[in-house]
Amino acid sequence: MGCGAIGGTVAAHLAEVGADVTGVTTNQRIATAVQSYGYRISEQGGMRTVAGQISVGVPDGEFDLVLLATQPPQVEEAAHQALPTLAADGNMVVFQNGLCEDRIAAIAGPERVIGAIVAWGASMPEPGLYERTAAGGFTVGRSGAPPDDACRRVAGLLEAVGPAQLTENLAGARWSKLALNCAISSLATIAGERLGPLVRVRRYRRLALEVMTEVVEVARAEGVALEKVAGTLDLDWIALGAEERKKRGSAGLTAKHALLLAVGLRYRRMRSSMLSAIERGRTPSVDFLNGEIVTHGGKFGIPTPVNAMAVDAIHAIARGEKESSRNLLDEIHQATREN
Repeated sequence: MGCGAIGGTVAAHLAEVGADVTGVTTNQRIATAVQSYGYRISEQGGMRTVAGQISVGVPDGEFDLVLLATQPPQVEEAAHQALPTLAADGNMVVFQNGLCEDRIAAIAGPERVIGAIVAWGASMPEPGLYERTAAGGFTVGRSGAPPDDACRRVAGLLEAVGPAQLTENLAGARWSKLALNCAISSLATIAGERLGPLVRVRRYRRLALEVMTEVVEVARAEGVALEKVAGTLDLDWIALGAEERKKRGSAGLTAKHALLLAVGLRYRRMRSSMLSAIERGRTPSVDFLNGEIVTHGGKFGIPTPVNAMAVDAIHAIARGEKESSRNLLDEIHQATREN
């Protein structure tokens, strides 16, 4: 469900290894491109084409899995549309960033929902052309339950795209990825740039650290035990302490900047999917990222001013009231310094 950058890449790789997979899109241009040329994959400097099925709208039939790869604002509608075709013992697999498993559980039932956290990047430069922008794999599990045979089957299937590991702490992995997305995706949307140039600028890294610190504080209040992102980025460690938030420099801050720079350069070619959504006239997913932090923080009385500013800025960009630029990012950074 959804044949944008992530969905199209997954569909192409599954089709390539012989899986019986049908891509579903609402975009006629994507459907026409795939029907005419196949899924075109740009990877490691090479291009190849994979023949595959694609449909405008949900096709008839019964499916073992519904892979939800829309943007978060469309995920619940996609789940409702696909639910009648899901086999009685089938599962919906949630690829979306944010905390979407609970939303889909309310539609399909918690026992039919598997989370698959995406730790790689892709873009769709033109309809039907899928370019990997960062290597990585998946983390697969269920909310509040250990991985079962269905999770293992999904993980095995997703190995066609990238390495898939199982987790018994999906919430911890989700919240850690959410912290990263709230920082890099939102700041890249506000600036209107790919991640690489931004992460080289110290004040933007500081802003990212402030965003992630708020996420970590809210996650702790929720009782979530955070997992390391991609096995390396320890959010509990990288979150700023009370004294660090008052400082502009220290040995500890230098180490955190260095780690954030290394992670950012790994994903330097990534372009925010929220920015692409805005350019296509669609609703950005900021309410499912930074907006979740503001909402959850409010339940515990935890201030989340930097995430709130990111939400306001991105909505203003989507409404055409402001333009994505570094100047807008600088305004937010200056506001954090003043506070």
